[in-house]
Amino acid sequence: MSVFQKIEELINENRVDDAIIALDLAIKSDADNDKLYFTRGKLHWRLGNRSQAITDYEHAVAINPNSPARIALDNAHDVISFFNPDIFNP
Repeated sequence: MSVFQKIEELINENRVDDAIIALDLAIKSDADNDKLYFTRGKLHWRLGNRSQAITDYEHAVAINPNSPARIALDNAHDVISFFNPDIFNP
């Protein structure tokens, strides 16, 4: 079983914290793998760690400009920059 298959198995079992630890270790040995950064970014986003997710998306895009992390990064910026004055001024 490959490292990424093990990580996907952890994610499917909803063991997100364990998956992030496995991704941290995988990134240490394969720092040029944009898929690892993108996957870790998605998990951080799921946990509400927005800044860590964006950092991982940015790393993935720096490695591979065509990474699906580009779309996730754009969406993350849209979410963060969203402002609705009606929500804050009832």
